[in-house]
Amino acid sequence: MAQDKFDVGGMTCAACQAHVDRAVSKLDGVQSVAVNLLAGSMMVDYDPAQVSPDDICTAVDRAGYSASPVSTGTDAANSNGSAQARSGATHMESPTKKLEATASAMRTRLIISIIFLIPLFYIGMGHMLGWPLPGVFTDHTHSMTLALTELVLLIPIVYVNDAYFTNGFKSLVHGAPTMDALIAVGATASIAWSLYAMFIMADQLATGQVHEAMMTGMDNLYFESAGTILSLVTVGKYLETRSKSKTGGAIEALIDLAPKTATIVADDGTETAVDVDAILPGQVLRVRPGESIPVDGVVLEGSSAVDESALTGESIPVEKTAGDTVNAATVNRTGSFTFRATRVGADTSLAKIIQLVEDANATKAPIARMADKVAGVFVPVVFAISAVTFVAWMALTGSVNEALTSAVAVLVISCPCALGLATPVAIMVGTGKGAEMGILFKSAEALENLRNVGTVVLDKTGTVTRGKPAVTDIVVATRADGSPAMSEKALLKLAAALERKSEHPLAEAIMAECETRGIVARMVEDFAAVPGRGVTAREGQNVIAAGNVRLMSELGITVPAGLAERFAAEGKTPLFFAKNGELAGIVAVADEVKETSAEAVTALRSLGVDVRMLTGDNRVTAEAIARRVGLTSEQVIADVLPADKERHVRELQDAGSKVAMVGDGINDSPALARADVGLAIGTGADIAKEGADVVLMRSDLMDVAHAIELSRATIRNIKQDLFWALFYNGIGIPLAAGVFFPLTGWQLSPMFGAAAMSLSSVCVVSNALRLKSFKPKTAH
Repeated sequence: MAQDKFDVGGMTCAACQAHVDRAVSKLDGVQSVAVNLLAGSMMVDYDPAQVSPDDICTAVDRAGYSASPVSTGTDAANSNGSAQARSGATHMESPTKKLEATASAMRTRLIISIIFLIPLFYIGMGHMLGWPLPGVFTDHTHSMTLALTELVLLIPIVYVNDAYFTNGFKSLVHGAPTMDALIAVGATASIAWSLYAMFIMADQLATGQVHEAMMTGMDNLYFESAGTILSLVTVGKYLETRSKSKTGGAIEALIDLAPKTATIVADDGTETAVDVDAILPGQVLRVRPGESIPVDGVVLEGSSAVDESALTGESIPVEKTAGDTVNAATVNRTGSFTFRATRVGADTSLAKIIQLVEDANATKAPIARMADKVAGVFVPVVFAISAVTFVAWMALTGSVNEALTSAVAVLVISCPCALGLATPVAIMVGTGKGAEMGILFKSAEALENLRNVGTVVLDKTGTVTRGKPAVTDIVVATRADGSPAMSEKALLKLAAALERKSEHPLAEAIMAECETRGIVARMVEDFAAVPGRGVTAREGQNVIAAGNVRLMSELGITVPAGLAERFAAEGKTPLFFAKNGELAGIVAVADEVKETSAEAVTALRSLGVDVRMLTGDNRVTAEAIARRVGLTSEQVIADVLPADKERHVRELQDAGSKVAMVGDGINDSPALARADVGLAIGTGADIAKEGADVVLMRSDLMDVAHAIELSRATIRNIKQDLFWALFYNGIGIPLAAGVFFPLTGWQLSPMFGAAAMSLSSVCVVSNALRLKSFKPKTAH
């Protein structure tokens, strides 16, 4: 199967989206289609052996729209330099940039419409509202002057808003009516009836029926209604488009951080400013204080504090020295340094984040499917209701004016857009907010599913703990007389001498502690490793050893009773050091619990989520770690082989729970894929980790709670919008049809209908934009 993305042109409402979806889904070989009205894009999974991208574009063209394939980041990766990054960013930029351009063009249309609508409305409605009018418009002998003036003022409004008529009637021809068809038919009906009335007036004036001609004009001219409908719809469209252009603000801000130029350092040390598009992997670049880092790389010389908040959401700058990695779009705060470019263009962290967010926006949340089904049949149903309304009013009143007013009001008040926008706008704002917080959702489905999670399974190593052993305790042994066998510094010198040649992770932890304290390892002789026990060596005349209780026992060295068990109960591994047959001391090493792990467990509990910890450690060590983060022994699954993690997740699912698995992604891929939602934590630049549905850029478990809160807030927002859209149409259409007229005497004017329709879409988009101010309740 292949997956391609297409730009789709001509879509203006949810009905358009449904028609495009239906047209492509009918093709043989197409497995799934996700059309994004907001971005004007479409993602298609298809079998290349049965259907080609050209066939897909042709199907869209036949439906009355346009489509063209979009080059992917993979394609871009074949090009040189950071042009790849630009191509990776372009498609994330395009929805917002296109919407800004559309809003600008619509603003011009709106200004022209209003300039001509004001005098048209004044002249057309002035006699009914008692406004003063020039004598030429009140004199019965000049009734045709009034009609012609209204027609002349209407023509520019119709001209600048011709898209409604072009798109609307085209959709009718294709048998797939859209919201533009509702507006076009409503406005055309008003104009056609008014033109018919003008012929009646001309006939009446020709026969001298001056008063009757004026009355015909007052009762039957709907030019101002047509002008008001078109103008108010344009007002709504403009406000809606302007609001939608703000939905991608988080990603736009991220893209803007990438610098346009960079400084390349040549082999002879000369520095040259070049366009960022020209950077190639392997080149050396210099970054000065205050500058943004242009591409990903590894620091060669110098040191600095780098602000990575744009990528990870972490506000505290991270110290970088030689050998550390740096990422594009992060900001150098203090010192100057050089680095070698390792990833450019579509391979940079920035480009991958943009691609992930863009892909998430191109997918559909399950909650949107009901709205899509309704939108697909909405417009034809509204046309049917309008026709029934016209016939009913004619049968009951015999008045064409009354029937036409209600029928047109039904057409213009109906709003499939509110239904169609409810989900994609909230998804775009929600995923953008997540990226801002260092939480990347790979799909809209993951964003929705996370809210229902009942159990969160935490992999211990690298998730609850740092994943890197560190020294926790240094205990100097005491002699028989109660005096210390040596100083703490002397014990560490002994440990450094023994462990400097060892490649064991615990040895690395001890050497790191010694390096921190400025202790230099001395040379030893006769170094020997004792498998499964430890090491022995000779330092001058002294025989020294390091290892576990078994090694000490074999060497005839007494270890205080219960000491090893006490450390094990605390989740620590003790290393015993001996000198000349006497115990010198103990250095305990453990995989330290992250500072926020306990707080994160509490936060998850406050959200009503059960927390489990999964680990390959023995139960004693696992329970020791669990106690430190607030978990009970029942919530610990210990002695688990990497291959069995997936099975334990499946067992929790079989017990009826929705499960989220959180791991560092190294050996957790099967479990991450099995879970209802897989979250890869602390992956840094490797954000496209397979198997994970959500990527947490920071190595902070609190982000799991934040992701769940964001998911719940986004879906709550979508439900509010869907309720509003359904409620609005459920009340508005019967009101416009005159269902309440016998009880209340209310008959809705098409002008008020157009205003209400415009307001509904603006309300939906504005409500979604509230997510931009989302702040998790479980924040630190």
